[in-house]
Amino acid sequence: MHVSELWRYPVKSMLGERVDAVDVVADGIAGDRAWATRDEVRGGIRGAKKIGALMRLAAAYDDGPGSSVTITLPDGTTVRAGAEGTDAAVSAALDHEVTLWPRLPATELDHYRRGAPDSDDLLEELRAIFGREPDEPLPDLSVFPPEILEYESPLGTYHDAFPLLLLTTSALRSLDEALEGSVVDVRRFRPSIVVDTGDDVGHPEFDWVGRNLRVGATELRIVTGCPRCVMVTREVDDSIPADRAVLRHIVADLGQNVGVYAEVVSAGPVRVGDAVHLGGPSPMDG
Repeated sequence: MHVSELWRYPVKSMLGERVDAVDVVADGIAGDRAWATRDEVRGGIRGAKKIGALMRLAAAYDDGPGSSVTITLPDGTTVRAGAEGTDAAVSAALDHEVTLWPRLPATELDHYRRGAPDSDDLLEELRAIFGREPDEPLPDLSVFPPEILEYESPLGTYHDAFPLLLLTTSALRSLDEALEGSVVDVRRFRPSIVVDTGDDVGHPEFDWVGRNLRVGATELRIVTGCPRCVMVTREVDDSIPADRAVLRHIVADLGQNVGVYAEVVSAGPVRVGDAVHLGGPSPMDG
């Protein structure tokens, strides 16, 4: 196995940039989700679970992490994160008032606290977030860090739950075969690392849960499958339309998961082409 693709997302829920190399640090890929949008209508940091049009915007660094972030709006206009007029331009593109914020320290609890829900009915709210039909199960929320029940993300980050998401070429190929008539594009699934699993079929990464993975110069611990939400159904551009069939298949046939979440055991650089080696059970799992 080897690294097939690397993705970095300078702004949470916007399209990211495919790169040849990244530095993996303690909390994921350096420069990943360095910015996010704050909902100025209902409060709280929001992603495309709530503001779906975010996935029609794209973000990229001008010169790698630490440099300016250029945001491309759906009409091709570009603005820079943090620059004067950018909040207004992004709000207009989303048809929703937002402001852009860089990551703040973990001590800024109010910044990370969840905004007001769209429904007072918790089950209705969760079904909307996860895109579930009334007869479909909700994910097992116990797999997530407990703090995200109160906060939008693990404090000090803009990650949904864990710092890295791994996907395999086998999974993408299997999705494409199962979803005739749907557009299966890697951008729907927002991986950090795509692993080329050769001729493997199905979703071999599900068997990695609880084990360590050596990726280039880094070591990762595979924590859990990634329960998919409404984001995989969102329109990305004219070539990737909104499509709820994608999520119906994932819920009905894949135990609600596509890809796996990972934590960083040891940091280091990773490049496209680096070998990927599956190890034994993590010491944390005995």
